[in-house]
Amino acid sequence: MGNPIAVSSKDLSQTAYDHLWMHFTRMSSYENAPVPTIVRGEGTYIYDDKGKRYLDGLAGLFVVQAGHGRAELAEAAAKQAQELAFFPVWSYAHPKAIELAERLAHYAPGDLNKVFFTTGGGEAVETAWKLAKQYHKLTGNPGKYKVISRAVAYHGTPQGALAITGLPALKAPFEPLVPGAHKVPNTNFYRAPIHGDDPEAFGRWAADQIEQQILFEGPDTVAAVFLEPVQNAGGCFPPPPGYFARVREICDRYGVLLVSDEVICAFGRLGTMFACDKFGYVPDIITCAKGMTSGYSPIGAAVVSDRIAEPFFKGKNTFLHGYTFGGHPVSAAVALANLDLFEREGLNRHVLDHESAFRATLERLRDLPIVGDVRGDGFFYGIELVKDQATKESFTPEECERLLYGFVSKRLFEDGLYCRADDRGDPVVQLAPPLVADQGTFDEIEQILRGVLTEAWARI
Repeated sequence: MGNPIAVSSKDLSQTAYDHLWMHFTRMSSYENAPVPTIVRGEGTYIYDDKGKRYLDGLAGLFVVQAGHGRAELAEAAAKQAQELAFFPVWSYAHPKAIELAERLAHYAPGDLNKVFFTTGGGEAVETAWKLAKQYHKLTGNPGKYKVISRAVAYHGTPQGALAITGLPALKAPFEPLVPGAHKVPNTNFYRAPIHGDDPEAFGRWAADQIEQQILFEGPDTVAAVFLEPVQNAGGCFPPPPGYFARVREICDRYGVLLVSDEVICAFGRLGTMFACDKFGYVPDIITCAKGMTSGYSPIGAAVVSDRIAEPFFKGKNTFLHGYTFGGHPVSAAVALANLDLFEREGLNRHVLDHESAFRATLERLRDLPIVGDVRGDGFFYGIELVKDQATKESFTPEECERLLYGFVSKRLFEDGLYCRADDRGDPVVQLAPPLVADQGTFDEIEQILRGVLTEAWARI
């Protein structure tokens, strides 16, 4: 082990390959190819180490709501670090965690007034499952430990959150996982196995599958249902009309907690602070993270109803769970500054005012034979790619490998658009630009996609 050496820009790529183990990455891809290295961001754009500009069509990772380069958020972090850089919220409090908890409780619907901080979304999901289990034990239902989630849904990488995730290929290397996680169909109306001509009937059917699973497992064994307002993996599945009202009714009937996993959908992605408000339901727990600070510092939370928190606030009962960096003072300060910015600039209103234009701009791509479906909500959309529009025939795994990974993903980046081309489920291109995006941003996204998808079709 030698002395640390400053890395010059020309060495960045090789050093990255030698030492930086990137997440969800085929590292062999960079053995003889440069590692894309992003060094700066401004507004809706990012810049690499060679000075090339790219449109950030994914807000980093569904995170940078307020856009890149916001000096006030960096200043909030610096000011807090000088005053109190760190203190845990283990039996002690600090002002910024208190203030942020109150702020989140104010935004949350119903009686969701208790905030348990984590450092990210997967930890928030893990927290919600553990909390649900212990809640049922404290209230005389110790057999209720199972959870229900949806096929293809992604809920995080910790062992519990990964068990809740509905993507077999992501789970297989790490099995056996935490037992008790069961799956039901998702709300992909484009691929509806039944009621494909009636969204409301399809929504009722999809919600009823949750009830059937609860009955199959036994209501006295099911602790919670985990659902994203708009499901991310598989390509932005919005809820059909009436879906969440029916799910809420089912959960209440069987004493099952409803967890709204809003790690992506909260903080303006759909035009509301919490996405459950947009779809008119009140969950028992909201899990959130990403956009709370617009990515300027890591933080997450489980926002919990007073009813669920009540037994933990009695006698010697304790929620035996926590994270060293949960509610970190610097992250909490940045979150507060970010939420101030949201209100000052009306970012939620901006999304609501422009979501129809974003959809309409992406809908133009339907004239391309490779585009099967355009779906989503707010500033959160997926474009499903197909081999045949009329029959909805999808691509084989080999074709996905060649098309998505071998061409589309790389070419979009080369042409100046950072987004996600993915085949977790069916092949989709996902788009979630910063919330400051406007019609110019939408047009740029559409133009780059049009060129690349036209060329992709010619290669089939």
